[in-house]
Amino acid sequence: MSVIAASNLGVSLSDSPIIKQIDFSVETGSFTGILGPNGSGKTTLLRAMAGLIPYSGSLQLDGRSVSDWPVQRLAQRLAFVRQSHAIPFDFKVDELILLGRSPHKQLLSNYNSEDTRLVSEALKQVDMKGFSNRSFASLSGGEQQRVFLAQALVQEADILLLDEPTTYLDVHHQFDFLQHVRSLVDQGKTAVGAFHDLEMAARFCDHLIVLADGKVAADGDPTTVLDASLLASVFRMDASVVQNVNGKIQIHYQTALPNGSL
Repeated sequence: MSVIAASNLGVSLSDSPIIKQIDFSVETGSFTGILGPNGSGKTTLLRAMAGLIPYSGSLQLDGRSVSDWPVQRLAQRLAFVRQSHAIPFDFKVDELILLGRSPHKQLLSNYNSEDTRLVSEALKQVDMKGFSNRSFASLSGGEQQRVFLAQALVQEADILLLDEPTTYLDVHHQFDFLQHVRSLVDQGKTAVGAFHDLEMAARFCDHLIVLADGKVAADGDPTTVLDASLLASVFRMDASVVQNVNGKIQIHYQTALPNGSL
């Protein structure tokens, strides 16, 4: 069953078309990876799904147009982890994570012990126990990224939208976080993430959508989507794709292809 569905979806920014009349769907309880070169529209597509920018065509969440959802109700349904770490002023780590509980609060209502328990649990899940009183500005880029991941976890949304969630993370924390997302999906949540790392996306995702110049270049199971032809035509790389004994995709890059070589 599709939880998110798009038909003839278009998004323009500053009068420039970024997403160009695409169709796709995201199944409930799946982990969908969005791939594509820089400028292909990955972040823009996620922002449209999150209700942050206007769009044309049809983009539905649970059969209802994303633009028709009340902001607070949409925030209870979707949690969006963005790339940017820019915040208007400094917070303590626990204060920033606690803001993820806002969609569940009425105006001027106070946070309670359950909210603080969820913050403590989220800090453990992103391997940041003991950081609660640290200044956000004092953290490294990877630590800041993990704070925003924790903020999304306390939001308790059924759908996680992740804009390159492993940016700034070391290898251990990349795998640790994506394994956690994978476990949440296996328990019934839905995740959609934009990736630069093709092998990482293939390892953790059930489904891939590949964008090129704002259009869908490929859509389907990782084992069928990622092949040498797609890597050459979309990512301009001469490479071979093989599956190891565990069924995981491995990509052997040879050389970058010049533009116009195909």
